Amino acid sequence: MRGWRRFALVVGSLLPLLAIAAPAKPAGPASQDKAAQADNQALLAFQRDLVSVVAPRADALPLLGAALLARPLVDQPKYNTFHSLIERAAAAPGHGPAVSWLRLADCDAQAGACPNPGALAALVQEAPDNAAVWLLKLGQDAHDLKPKDARADLARAAAAKLYDDYTGSSLQALASTATTLPPPKEAVAAAGSATGVQVMLVFGLAGTQPQPGLPAVARLCEGARDDQALKDDCLKLGKTLEWGSSPLARSLGLHLRETLAAEPAEQEEARRTRRELVWQVQSFAQLSARAPTDPALAQHLLALARRGGTEMSLLLAALRDNSLPVSPPSDWQPHATE
Repeated sequence: MRGWRRFALVVGSLLPLLAIAAPAKPAGPASQDKAAQADNQALLAFQRDLVSVVAPRADALPLLGAALLARPLVDQPKYNTFHSLIERAAAAPGHGPAVSWLRLADCDAQAGACPNPGALAALVQEAPDNAAVWLLKLGQDAHDLKPKDARADLARAAAAKLYDDYTGSSLQALASTATTLPPPKEAVAAAGSATGVQVMLVFGLAGTQPQPGLPAVARLCEGARDDQALKDDCLKLGKTLEWGSSPLARSLGLHLRETLAAEPAEQEEARRTRRELVWQVQSFAQLSARAPTDPALAQHLLALARRGGTEMSLLLAALRDNSLPVSPPSDWQPHATE
């Protein structure tokens, strides 16, 4: 579905926006490189310190946060590595499927062992009513050229009750751990404020979550007009995705209804809602770009993350709490459309 793929570029994921929103420093090219390297080293050192402080914990949520913090780090002590921390989180009582979801990334991509097969098997058992789990499996089966299995995955996803990629749980874990220590002055100088460091760390790392195979779903549903059973499953799944945890999942759900619904009124309502979604995403992008240099806003975003929920619920809460409209003016058009 080419229209959705172009639309996905507009919506994308909200989270990386904060990771690149630090204020620029005026300098020549050589000075910029050195400053950027120094800023990066300061942030990495802060991450290492946070991992060292949180790693001794025994409960799942802080261990999940520590694992996310450790994932991009190299040359970590054995017990502070991503692998060690996420395995400990998975062994903690009541860890929940959010930990198994992140365990998907604990794998060897060069050996073709991603996503982690043990974690995927655990998710099928832990969260069979989550469409995101079956769409993850669909993406894997499509990659492995197993069309019948991928079609069966789509049917299971269509029968699921919800869609959640657990980004909200990762945000909660990171926001609860990133404030354990005050950032060093070098990192604060790089970001603009202490809360700016924390908010960039939290939202930037949460944006590296494993993602289900939404493009594979779009490709599979391209032939739905000529296959009634496939069309029914795609439309049923679309309704679940419309209420999903992420803007990108919601955009695909709306696109499925826009292109496959029989009634023109339903198609038009889906187009209207997708336009509203783009407005919300772009408004949040503009708001979050201020966070690193606006301590009050950064603190509020961290508080929303600590509250839990989903990426989508955080977005809407942030807009409403800052008195920003969630619907666009009647004459507004997205920056990029189909």
